[in-house]
Amino acid sequence: MSLSPRPWLIALGLLTALRLLAALLLPPAPDEAYYWVWGRALALSYYDHPPMVALWTAAGSALGGDTAFGLRLLGPIGVALASILIARTGNGLFPGSGAGYWAAALLNGTLLFSAGSVLMTPDTPLLVFWCAALWAWVQVHLRQDGWWWLAFGVLAGCALLSKYTAVFLGFAVVLWLVIEPGARHWFRDWRLWMGGLLALLVFSPVLVWNAEHDWISLAKQGGRAGNVGTASSLRYLGELVGGQLGLATPIIFVLCVAGIVVACRRAGRRDAVATLLALVTLPPALIFLWQATGSRVQGNWPAILYPSACLAAAGYLGPRWQGWRKWGVVLGLGLTLVVLVQGIFSPLPLPRRSDPTLARLGGWHDFAAEIEQIRRSRNASFVAAEEYGLASELALHLPRGTPVIALGDRWDLFDLPEPPLDGQGLLVRSTRRGEAAPLWPEAAPGGEVARQRKGIEAERYRLYDVSLSDDGLTRVLLPQRR
Repeated sequence: MSLSPRPWLIALGLLTALRLLAALLLPPAPDEAYYWVWGRALALSYYDHPPMVALWTAAGSALGGDTAFGLRLLGPIGVALASILIARTGNGLFPGSGAGYWAAALLNGTLLFSAGSVLMTPDTPLLVFWCAALWAWVQVHLRQDGWWWLAFGVLAGCALLSKYTAVFLGFAVVLWLVIEPGARHWFRDWRLWMGGLLALLVFSPVLVWNAEHDWISLAKQGGRAGNVGTASSLRYLGELVGGQLGLATPIIFVLCVAGIVVACRRAGRRDAVATLLALVTLPPALIFLWQATGSRVQGNWPAILYPSACLAAAGYLGPRWQGWRKWGVVLGLGLTLVVLVQGIFSPLPLPRRSDPTLARLGGWHDFAAEIEQIRRSRNASFVAAEEYGLASELALHLPRGTPVIALGDRWDLFDLPEPPLDGQGLLVRSTRRGEAAPLWPEAAPGGEVARQRKGIEAERYRLYDVSLSDDGLTRVLLPQRR
């Protein structure tokens, strides 16, 4: 069964409209609120990630306001463009088969790509630029036109400017140029080297920022992997595989694995296209598996594997897989709809441990309103928080005119103003941080409050009465909604 362009484009348009609607209705997650702060304090880079997510958040907020819809605006639009590029890539690699449309459909059927693109995280621009760079690389191969290396360099640089894992894309290109006999001639073409230089130039702000900050971000990301030398490695591996079965959805995960297995077999028979797809997918997959032997691999990290894996699944799996492709897309989009409906309307009264949408998204608006009411009743002049996500959520939700103070060492790296050294305030601290004393000295306990959605508790917080003083702690004033 093949897909034709017109129905496919209509389906993509409807899916994009659904994502934009979900972006409007879903409350922002703590990490999204944190990236909104980034967008209001633009810098060459940041402790956690490169700056692309901040640029997207700032641009979206400028167009759509300091709202959940504004900070997410570019995500669904970018993912729609990436879907078109994946379709064009697949149709170019497997002409006449409609494989590109199926590859894009499978990719949009994964929760990582479909529901994940509603939220604004570094993975969203990473996947968009990853798909675009992969498309440019395929144009080099199909057209044998070295000018496409320049486009690849810029797009790969933008992917690196989104997240450090984009380095796997450059690694795959180098391996392909070395392994594939028909590609080695590019080493003699100056445009290949110019593409690499352009990628480095696009990424250079991150290098400049790291050089100015003792390479703190690169050191953090480079030090994530480790070997604990205990049986926990089996648990981490199980979490990784189980997480991918869920986030890719089971059928699409199996299709992707089967497609890459076929691609690897064909690569052994000197198939340049199969070699390309295998090299984009297999090395990072092996790195993630190795890392899981010593530390936890977050479920979103392997998202970069799926564009090429979906291309292989659509292009190499024969007619007997057609039914599985259809049901994989149906199941994936159905699960996406269930997740979005639960996150927006919460029809199922699930507890926190069974509902990640409750834990991350639930009840922020009402919670902030309650905090503001308590602040006023205590005549506090500001609200403060130690957790960066909580502080960012409060800054995004509290009324304009209510100062929000964040404290912690990470804020040293932001160009944000320090608060004045006087005034009484209200410190909000999650009970999940345990019984340890707050960072804020002389914090006087002042009760508890819960964040809830439809009466189901998402998280509980302790309140403290605090005062500002010159005690050496890093404190910054977070931006307010415009």
